[in-house]
Amino acid sequence: MRVLITGGAGFIGSNIAFALQDEYPDAKVYILDNFSSGHFKNLIGFKGEVITGDIRDKALWDELRKRLSFDVVYHEAAITDTTVTDQKLMMEVNADSFRYILDSALEWNAKVIYASSAGVYGNTPPPMVEDRGLEPENVYGFSKLMMDHIAQDYMERYPELRIVGFRYFNVYGPRESYKGKTASMIYQLAVKMMHKQRPRIFKWGEQKRDFVYIKDVVKANLLALEKELSGIFNIATGVARSFNEIIDILNRELGTNLETEYFDCPYDFYQEHTQADISRARKELGYEPDFSLEEGIRDYLKYIKA
Repeated sequence: MRVLITGGAGFIGSNIAFALQDEYPDAKVYILDNFSSGHFKNLIGFKGEVITGDIRDKALWDELRKRLSFDVVYHEAAITDTTVTDQKLMMEVNADSFRYILDSALEWNAKVIYASSAGVYGNTPPPMVEDRGLEPENVYGFSKLMMDHIAQDYMERYPELRIVGFRYFNVYGPRESYKGKTASMIYQLAVKMMHKQRPRIFKWGEQKRDFVYIKDVVKANLLALEKELSGIFNIATGVARSFNEIIDILNRELGTNLETEYFDCPYDFYQEHTQADISRARKELGYEPDFSLEEGIRDYLKYIKA
């Protein structure tokens, strides 16, 4: 099996790469990344090959089709900073380039498993279901929704092509530290509290998110590899938890008693409550999350401390 992972030096992509290396030792894994947000240290121990390039470069895809072929493409490359407001850049990177990937997959007869986002739902009432409430609040969420539309168009036109889209909710876990300010609040709060600094969150900490641990996200990606299906799926836990609860869990796990400092949210757009309906992923993929928020944070802290 030959696998290409776009954005493979990033958070989710690098975790998928190492999972494939462990679960499919005979597979040949290639990573394509422009290292704008990914980091080489996420790939220490990776035994495959790295191609440096930009997914917007059509000539790159033409060259790849000449020289290589793949059985599976994991497409994780994207602008993941939801505060970026450059609409043209966001659409070119996240949406337009997706067509190059799908056209290449058609030529290779490769399965495509790609990253969408819960950002497509905006502030519509939870629980979020895949076929409703598609009202993104920012251009990031819009670009991901347009990816889903492109994917659905290719599914209809080329039913033989297997395309699986994952609307990730709030993912956290090892190898996200190089994302900087876009790393999960769980990571940022944990590091702050480990240094005995008071946690700071938007008033009044009751905003809720469906936090999903990276190991469950990887599990979903490996299930999609084994299943012969196409579709778009929510990947989450199906349970919404507040930022105040995260701080309570961290205080308990770290043996601290740090008081929260609240401040005003500076953003015009902000999701107040995300919670996924994961019944489609359960039924069609056989996906079931293994980690509650408490279990995920407990496991993650071992990595952060190390």
